[in-house]
This record gives sequence, structure tokens and C-alpha cells, in this order.
Amino acid sequence: MSTLWRDAMSRALYGPGGFFVTGTGPADHFRTSVHASPAFATAVLRLISEVDTALDHPPRLDVVDVGAGRGELLHSLLRLVAAEPAVGVAVGVSARPLGEEPSSGTVRPSLAERVRFRAVEYADRPKNLPEEINWTAEIPTKITGVLLATEWLDNVPLDVAVNTEDGWRYVLVDPENGTETVGDPLSPADLDWLTRWWPSPTSPPSTDSEPDRGVTSTGATSESESGFGAARPAQGSSLTARSRPGCPETPHSNHPRAEIGRSRDEAWANAVQKIERGIAVAVDYGHLRDSRPANGTLTGYRAGRQVPPVPDGASDVTAHVAMDSVASAGAAVARCAYSLVSQREALRALGADGGRPPIGLAGTDPAGYVRALAAASAVAELTDPAGLGGHLWLRQPVGIPLGPAVAR
Repeated sequence: MSTLWRDAMSRALYGPGGFFVTGTGPADHFRTSVHASPAFATAVLRLISEVDTALDHPPRLDVVDVGAGRGELLHSLLRLVAAEPAVGVAVGVSARPLGEEPSSGTVRPSLAERVRFRAVEYADRPKNLPEEINWTAEIPTKITGVLLATEWLDNVPLDVAVNTEDGWRYVLVDPENGTETVGDPLSPADLDWLTRWWPSPTSPPSTDSEPDRGVTSTGATSESESGFGAARPAQGSSLTARSRPGCPETPHSNHPRAEIGRSRDEAWANAVQKIERGIAVAVDYGHLRDSRPANGTLTGYRAGRQVPPVPDGASDVTAHVAMDSVASAGAAVARCAYSLVSQREALRALGADGGRPPIGLAGTDPAGYVRALAAASAVAELTDPAGLGGHLWLRQPVGIPLGPAVAR
């Protein structure tokens, strides 16, 4: 029986036997920045350290990973925190102090002693996950620290619409085979969202869709610049980085489609609302109002390859994120400015510049030189604007200033 895409996605991804709650995890099906290079976790740790400083080194620093997969990012962060301050060139991140040093005579517990890691995921806790990482199905409240959402929002279920001769209508899908049909007209709430955030090709430019509190980089303004129109196998892996839009055939395939991001706005606003002080960071592939894809981006991934989006629980079903709409929803809750830049810009600001090691290292430590070269290559994958580097970083402070490394 055909149903709304939002309901079908919810059951296929998160229901009993769903794609994200069973099996070995997303890493067997697609490649994210977390899996591409340890430099990603190192850069995230640098951001965590800067937030720690902005919070004046609280007794407990929360690090919450929403949509944690099997805990890979937190596991990497745990190892890096334990090794602090021996973090940097070996993984392609420029060496510099992680946060402020205590003033003379001040004894402060280390970050490793104060940090509390929590993974948020519907799947069962992995058996080999270190006990230092807590596991829960719901985002905790009263967070003081950092909330991370790496390729989470693209899997928040959403409805799909098609613009027919008699206006926008929902697209229905048969969960067993992915066959689509046209359903009822949109609800007033969904139509309002679509009117504001997903203009038709003939709509005039909007003058009020960007929130006053927003800070949007010019490096994240168009589909062609961000590289969302093309994906490729990730370097050193047979898995594909999820950045290629895809769209199934429908009875109205010659009409514009749209993906209604209201559910994602609500999910992000809810996450931001759980923070007392700190920052929320969403890393995802997405688009902005002036460059929405006319045919949508809904697609699937299974076993490292892009496949048609069939919500039967056997494959990932994903769609690009309307990042400006999500940002507006979060800013309304936080009541302060956000930052929206490409991953390339964000990682470089955090020291992941992919710079080549000094040639002199080849003479004094040949093996170390080779390792550093390999690390630089991995960072290049993370910052490639035609791939992972084209992903967008949305950073929403709550109760702390929009610091230099966040704003630039």
C-alpha cells in the first residue's frame, strides 16, 4: 500500500529491522568524513577545545554525537583526548595548542578528565564500544559543550511533493518496490514551508527567507561550486561518499519536485534546544534557497553504491538538506548568529590544511615523512570541493560568542 515518503522513510530507516538499527552499521554502505581520515576527528577535537575555552573549562564538558552510527567518531575522539596534546601533523592537522594553558599556579583537571561522550542512536550499543562512551536513543537535555550531527539531518524522514497542473501534491511511495503515485494536496504548514524555502523556477528572489541572525559564507552559495551534482568513489575505498542527488521516475516526472524540509527544521531546533551553553554542529550535504535542485535529490545507498530509493529497509534512503532553512530554525531557538560554510573552509580554519610536511623531515625521519604525506592526501579528500569538501558546516552557538574559528 502506498504511503507518504516521510512515513515510509521512518519505518525503513528506524523501525523494527530498519536500515540504521540492524546490521553492522552505515560504514558498510557509504563513506563519510568520519571514515575518510583521522584528520576529521582531530579537527573536531580542536573545535571542542575552543568551545571548552569559551565555556571557561567547565567541570563537565559534554560531547554528544547525534546519529552516531556505531560510535566511530566518538571512539576516535576518545583516543585523541587520551593522547592530548600529541595531536596534529601525524594526521594532517597543523600543530598548535589545544585551548588555553592554565595560568601560573592554577591546577585544572585535563580535558580527558572532564569530557563526557554520549552517542545518540537507535541501534543497540556495539559490543566493543569503550565504556567511557554512553549510549542512548534520545538527545539528552542540559548539554554544556558540543552537539555533533554528522550526516544525520539527511536521514531525518521528510515528505516529497510534485507540482502538478492543479498545484503541489504529496508524492506517495510503495515501500516494497519504490513505485510512486501522486497523493493529496499539501497541508497548509507544508505549503507555507515550500513557498518560503523551495521557490518554483519562476518565483522572484526572496527578501526575507534568510534570518537576520545568519552568517552565510559566499563559499556555500551554489550547487556547482559545492560539487553536489557529482559523486565519485572515495579515495582508498570502494565506498561512495553520499553527495550525488538522484530522483526516481514518477507519473509527473516532467514536473518539478521538492523535498519538504520542515521535519528537519523541527529536528534541528529540538537538538539546539537541548543545549544550555555550547555549540551545535551539523555537517551534511545540502543546498540553499537560490539553488534548489529542480528534480529533488532523493536517492539510496547500499553496499557502497548508489541505488534507487526504495524504502524497504534494505538500503539507505537520503535526501540533501535545505541548510538555510535548518539554520533559520536553529537560530530562532538559540537567539544568536550561526555560521554556514563549506567543509573545506571549516576544516582549514581548524588547522586541517593538508599541507605537505617539510622536506627536511624526509632526511631525518623517512618513515614519518611518508606517513605525513599520506595524512596530507587524506585531508585533501576531506577538503575536495567536488566531494566531501563541498559538504556544509552549520555551527550554532548557544550562550557563547561566535568565536573566530567558528565565524570565518
